[in-house]
Amino acid sequence: MRQNEDRLIEVFDLVGPLYRRAQRKVERDIPLEVGIRAILTMLRHGPMTVPQMGRAQALSRQFVQRMTNDAAARGLVEPIPNPAHKRSSLIRLTDAGQAAVNQVVELERAMLREPGGDLTEADLVACVRVLTRLLRHLDDVDVD
Repeated sequence: MRQNEDRLIEVFDLVGPLYRRAQRKVERDIPLEVGIRAILTMLRHGPMTVPQMGRAQALSRQFVQRMTNDAAARGLVEPIPNPAHKRSSLIRLTDAGQAAVNQVVELERAMLREPGGDLTEADLVACVRVLTRLLRHLDDVDVD
């Protein structure tokens, strides 16, 4: 069992640098901060409130609010009424925000084409399964 724990520690040790390097590479080509990029990516699936985005990304509500304000100032997102909660607006992508996130995703796909070329579907399914399990195991961690 200890061997599995050591392997999982290797996963943790790799995920952070991998994510940061990939984001830096994208930021060199598209001037879009990682926090704004995270918000735009979440909103591709539909409008969300700031607290919902914070919980989904394990980020503080205050940080998500700052990134949302920055994205709104750039015309990438906009608030809309929330029928479920009058004081917590839904945030949705604007056309410019949709175009920006599409550009980021295409750049990431191009960046991942070469190293992903010899990975099998089974490799990727296993990777996603492991990362999903680790994330679920830490669901109770409070980010605020």
